[in-house]
Amino acid sequence: MAANQSIHQFSVNDIEGNKVNLSQYKGKVLLIINTASKCGFTPQLEGMEEVYREFSTKGFEVLAFPSNDFAGQEPLEGKAIQEFCMLKYEASYPIFDKVHVKGKKAHDLFKFLSDKKKNGKVSSTPKWNFHKYLVDKDGNVVDYFYTFTNPNSKKVKKAIQGLLDT
Repeated sequence: MAANQSIHQFSVNDIEGNKVNLSQYKGKVLLIINTASKCGFTPQLEGMEEVYREFSTKGFEVLAFPSNDFAGQEPLEGKAIQEFCMLKYEASYPIFDKVHVKGKKAHDLFKFLSDKKKNGKVSSTPKWNFHKYLVDKDGNVVDYFYTFTNPNSKKVKKAIQGLLDT
């Protein structure tokens, strides 16, 4: 993997449509998750907030990317997504603009996250909402967790702590 091949090469739009360069997260461990407000796994938003609060002061961020790619389970748009997450789950982590996470229309970030030829480490395309990618301080994809793995599980927290300790 080339030195410049990291998530820091990408820009995304925040929930208000403002461009955000992911290089601003250099030096932070990230958990990047595709979310949806009308999914059976939506209560994981609570676990996302718990793990964010536990580790955010240590150099950790949760980045939420709403997606409507799976059974139309993200019908909300823009600020309505943020309001849902904040009011129902007290989300205080960054929530980005709705994106595609699979297929030809997938955002370049998710094409990178899911393709070992691009990221050098993992091949794992989201199969459903709440697929999680773990990214180290240098922006390298180091692991992923399937939908059914809660973001505040011992397994995920141990992996986060391990990266924070390096």
